[in-house]
Amino acid sequence: MAALKPVEARYGALHNLGMAGVAVAMIAGAAVHFFTGSDRVPVQSLLNDPRFALVAMLILAMAYYLFLGVTRFADRRPQVVIDRDGIALGFGRNRLLAWDDIQWVRLRRLALRQQLHIGLTPEAIIAADLKLSLWNLDDSLRPIRGMPATVLVRDNGLDTQAAAMLAAVRAFRPNLVKS
Repeated sequence: MAALKPVEARYGALHNLGMAGVAVAMIAGAAVHFFTGSDRVPVQSLLNDPRFALVAMLILAMAYYLFLGVTRFADRRPQVVIDRDGIALGFGRNRLLAWDDIQWVRLRRLALRQQLHIGLTPEAIIAADLKLSLWNLDDSLRPIRGMPATVLVRDNGLDTQAAAMLAAVRAFRPNLVKS
């Protein structure tokens, strides 16, 4: 029997450069709008025109997504590794979820995208200390409401789809795959 190959998911170059490009275009569009003297441009004062604060916050948000797109494009480390030891999660956490700590794995669909759900033992989710947040909009790891020991892995921006990650889990531990 041939040894199974690990599956690795990295940040996808096209997705993240595209995100950075859209952010640059939106910032440039706002700057052109401001500096061409359009009559719909808010007055550059927080006290006289509250729209200025809104536009400034949107520009800061786009600058953040520009930063995210460039840094994720440059980061070639695997963010998910599924191998004989378990499932290693990167995304700034760098934790290995051993197969013994995983109770089940399944795919769920949210709109058009599939997501990998990983059910852990309560002890494992506490020991992993993944610092999951429902509020972080650009994080690929999330908790699932009503399922306290479950981690959701979004494949948005990764070069490997969630279905391929589930296939890797099925190859290494078919008994953990749940429908």
